[in-house]
Amino acid sequence: MLADWRRTGAEVAIVGLGKSGVAAGLLLRERGVAVYASDSGSSAQHEGWETRLRLAGAEVQLGGHDLGRIARAAAVIVAPGVPPDVPALEAARHAGVPIYAEADLGVNQLSGTRYVAITGTNGKTTTTSLIGHLMTVAGVRAETAGNIGRPVCDVARSADPPDWLALELSSFQLHDMPHVDPAVGVLTNLSSNHLDRYPTLEEYYGDKALLFRNADGDSLWVSNADDADVQAMVAGVAGRHLRFSVRSRADGWFDRAGGRLMLGDTPVLARGELPLLGDHNVANALAALLAVRAAGLPAGRLAEGLRSFRSIAHRVEPVREVGGVLWINDSKSTNVTSTEVAIAALDRPFVLLLGGRHKGEPYTRLAPLLRERCRAVIAYGEARDIVLRDLDGAVRLVPGGTFEEVLALARAEARPGDAVLLSPACSSYDMFRNYEERGETFRAAVEAM
Repeated sequence: MLADWRRTGAEVAIVGLGKSGVAAGLLLRERGVAVYASDSGSSAQHEGWETRLRLAGAEVQLGGHDLGRIARAAAVIVAPGVPPDVPALEAARHAGVPIYAEADLGVNQLSGTRYVAITGTNGKTTTTSLIGHLMTVAGVRAETAGNIGRPVCDVARSADPPDWLALELSSFQLHDMPHVDPAVGVLTNLSSNHLDRYPTLEEYYGDKALLFRNADGDSLWVSNADDADVQAMVAGVAGRHLRFSVRSRADGWFDRAGGRLMLGDTPVLARGELPLLGDHNVANALAALLAVRAAGLPAGRLAEGLRSFRSIAHRVEPVREVGGVLWINDSKSTNVTSTEVAIAALDRPFVLLLGGRHKGEPYTRLAPLLRERCRAVIAYGEARDIVLRDLDGAVRLVPGGTFEEVLALARAEARPGDAVLLSPACSSYDMFRNYEERGETFRAAVEAM
């Protein structure tokens, strides 16, 4: 791929900058490939990215795209945050120009690095982090990358790339990854998500299924035995299949009666020693255990790895207790299913902060979970009126304004022994640059209380 572009002197277009687009551009320039990079944004941050690429010899355009130039490119590399229907990508498709995700370019240039690919609707980031941590504790040179941590192209630029990657992949990345071929693939779960970007649930699931596009008899797959949609997707996929369950016996399973995480007949860890809240994190840990074992990595320190793992930022992350109220940062929950999981992890009454930019899912599914223990829902952001409509009559509803006001309202509603749970079920883009900034704002406010 790269050799052909370099030999012919063909230009490759990068659509969308950010960390991923810049990493792709720098990698291509270091490999002697001509680069034209463009982004519709034009902020000071964009100018910083532009400077880095120009210094590497790339041509850069901010505030728009040269559609004719993109249509003449040898290929397009797309950053993960770029919607598939933007004019730049439509121009490439119309001209028959191949489109590759930044992660696809990266794995294509990491011939000496093996990787575990993790996808699913929820649990991807925790499972990816667990896999990377377990590998490191086992003494393996490993990193996390993709939709978490470093862009894959940045890893490929390293003088001494790691032996293994734990690679989180979104549906958007998988859409343009014809070369995806992991040593082990993990599918955590499936549920409705991104209906603001996908016309149908089937199309969203279709992109998730592209994880298996290069499956053969030597492939290794880890999947959720408790999820009927997952099992329907993996049915008939070539390769060896390992399954995890928190409900019944499987290759990796939770012995609820004995309170133990199990691999087959072998106990690995007592549940009380896993420092993560909720059954969903037991499932994530089981998926990680199976993936590391399937990769053929040392198994002797698995229990130690699980014991020493800590909650990832923004995912059911206890921040601190203030006046007897536990404040929990779950900003990464940007869909209804993920918020359902966070609620199920709580064992105390709670105030729920719900809102942001609406993603197309109704919030009515939350009602049965809120009636028993939810003290109040603080509804805010662009989705506020939809939340108030969907949950009317199910729970006490308090409309909020600014994020500062939302936190003040939550503090007034909560009582000692309660939790305040930021689990928005929405994207953050109405008030923040991303879910990380939303979670960090929440954490800083709680630390200042």
